[in-house]
Amino acid sequence: MFETLTLESSGQLATLTFNRPEKRNAISERMVSEIQSALDTIETSHARVAIITGAGKSFCAGMDLETLAEIANQSSTENMENSRRMAKMFRRIWRFSKPLIAAVNGAALAGGCGIATLCDFTLAVPEAKFGYTEVKIGFLPAIVSVFLTRQIGDKHARDLLLTGRLIDAAEAKALGLITEIVPHDHLMQRAHELADVLISASPVSLSRAKRLLTSAAAASVDADLERAILENARIRCTADFKEGLASFLEKRKPVWSTDVE
Repeated sequence: MFETLTLESSGQLATLTFNRPEKRNAISERMVSEIQSALDTIETSHARVAIITGAGKSFCAGMDLETLAEIANQSSTENMENSRRMAKMFRRIWRFSKPLIAAVNGAALAGGCGIATLCDFTLAVPEAKFGYTEVKIGFLPAIVSVFLTRQIGDKHARDLLLTGRLIDAAEAKALGLITEIVPHDHLMQRAHELADVLISASPVSLSRAKRLLTSAAAASVDADLERAILENARIRCTADFKEGLASFLEKRKPVWSTDVE
């Protein structure tokens, strides 16, 4: 059914696993679509809780380079449509009606960091790395910024988004991006233990609690997402985005434009 992920169910627990280990589970256009489809399946199933994790050594390394290369050649209309699909996926995770647990088994970067930290609970191994690295390739973490500033505050968000630096699990926990640090050998066991706690609670209460937590901010989030979608699409048409992507693929230092819009 899926090419980029697997979806398994056991009793009242669903497990969604990004399954592109050879690509460090990077996000492709197909993966965006399949994540949405998998969440739809979970939402209409008997599952009460879902775990999201990654196959191999990474959780999710952000946007796939082949996808980025395709984006660089898209029209402005295509870029707007693509940006809107990405925003829809992140908003879907943020407002998902059932509890989501991210079991972060390795690097969670850029969009992958957004997915991991938008879940209700984020468990991570000590060696996991987090970061929004888009500025290093002339891109813009526009969509994830909408949620990040609400999670950790403006000053910390500026630090991560403007420097593009990587942080370890300990710093991510101190900032409030993750819930718990768990040894690698016990990551999935701990995720299952947490799932059992949630499954034992009233499903009506959990659903309404989640709705309460997001409903107050929904209107402002949607307005901010519209601005983010526009900025996300616009930067893809810039010389710096094309240069940043080319320099990354060619393994050289970028030569940035001196013109700032």
